[in-house]
Amino acid sequence: MKRHTKYSLLAAFALLFTGSACQDQLEQVNPNQQTSATFWQNQDDALKGITAAYLSLAIDGGYMRSTNLMLDTRGDDARSNSPWDQMYNSGRFALNAGNDAIYGWAFGAYYEGVSKANQVLDNVPDIEMDEALKTRIMGQAYFLRGLYFYHLVNLFGSVPLPLTSIKSKEDFTVKQSTNAEGWALVIADFKKAAELLPVTYSNLTGIDQGQTGRATKGAALGFLGKAYLFTRQYQEAANQFKAVMDLGVYDLMSNYHDNFTARFENNRESLFEVQFDREAGGTDLNWGGEPIASWGRTSARAITYAPRGFGWTDVQPTRSAFNDFLKEKTVKGEDDPRLVSTILYNKPGLKLYGIEFSVKYAGNQQDLNDLFVAKYQNHDSGQKDEFDWRSGINERLLRYSDILLMYAECLNELGQTSAAYPFVQRVRSRVGLPDLATIKPGMSKEQFREQLAHERLLEFSLEGHRFDDIRRWGWLENPAKLAELRQRDPEFATYKPGREYFPIPQREIDNNPGTVQNSSY
Repeated sequence: MKRHTKYSLLAAFALLFTGSACQDQLEQVNPNQQTSATFWQNQDDALKGITAAYLSLAIDGGYMRSTNLMLDTRGDDARSNSPWDQMYNSGRFALNAGNDAIYGWAFGAYYEGVSKANQVLDNVPDIEMDEALKTRIMGQAYFLRGLYFYHLVNLFGSVPLPLTSIKSKEDFTVKQSTNAEGWALVIADFKKAAELLPVTYSNLTGIDQGQTGRATKGAALGFLGKAYLFTRQYQEAANQFKAVMDLGVYDLMSNYHDNFTARFENNRESLFEVQFDREAGGTDLNWGGEPIASWGRTSARAITYAPRGFGWTDVQPTRSAFNDFLKEKTVKGEDDPRLVSTILYNKPGLKLYGIEFSVKYAGNQQDLNDLFVAKYQNHDSGQKDEFDWRSGINERLLRYSDILLMYAECLNELGQTSAAYPFVQRVRSRVGLPDLATIKPGMSKEQFREQLAHERLLEFSLEGHRFDDIRRWGWLENPAKLAELRQRDPEFATYKPGREYFPIPQREIDNNPGTVQNSSY
């Protein structure tokens, strides 16, 4: 298993500066080394600066591998029998602050992203440039800082949240925010981003015209709604989700499977995704160290989750999640088509990487009866396996189906259960499931909440949403629900209060006086 020991930022440009603090400690500046003081000169620099701020999402601490693992392994839809203790223990809530592999890399990646966004926010306002372009760049900076803050607050709880770039030695120490203060900052950044960002880049005039993948108004509104939902501000959340729908630019893809392949990236269902590409850059993997030209822009998710014999199989679906897909047939009497897009199993005729499942595992009864991850795999793309570590499939962070189901959740919590039915049904109808209003009419708020938990599991299994849902619904504090989770996924047997958050890396506590470790660690 490839490990790295140093945080780093994958930069598309030779742009690796974290502020001017080190200049305060030197008597002279190296004229051959670009710094923040010499870089921010024109609109090209501004665009390069904001582009660099995206790239912390694509390194190992981000969605190249670590963040996916942290989000997925703790849900009851995923399990891990990885030989690597950090992966194995993540879903068992058994990590410690002394070994910060994976979660510590993510912690560092988010702060690298915050640093880059802060540099844009501090420096771009003073550049003489096209004002419309400046507005878009500032909007992206607020969005990205909000997104990195969102991950820090959601995964680590109470953390330091710097609002300016590093200009002096004193700036290296930032007071630890409370979790409530952190969510307030997340909301403030996404609000500002929504005000500044365009709906699309396709009809602009400027050097960023047509640049798919940059943050948009819809992405900012969607994540703002999520932040409100996670803090149980249901009316405010509903307002944002309705605003996304009213933009009129998003819709469900007719084929659910198209959301997890390289062929249909940045499609009409996607509000925001992390961009990966097998053809971009070089072929080296961005594990750490100084960014070099040979680094690529590929993801290691596929090999990490791949079926046995095609990758490492560090993450697998739970049997309970598999069984949930079989609870209801489509109107044609068939299995939910999302099942084979989510889970690979011994289904007659099902192929993976060109080989029929039953043939591949014919000599191993355990594998023949096992379950493997289908989402974000290249098993139907012509590749023979994932052992080159170089998947080019974009990571979809926010899809329109999530907007619809979160809006339905808000309506239900606001006592408008009957009005919530159609938004759930839109997601069900895409995969041919019968009318919910016909088969389960007149559900109470509590019954609808339970139904929505089932709907979200089927729609978003192994996309990093399930544990967030579990926490939001208060299942960890509900003895009956916690017992149900332990039955569905034995990894919950070792959960204890406080472990819903990851530990704050010990190095952060050592380097930032006054930082307090999360409870139970």
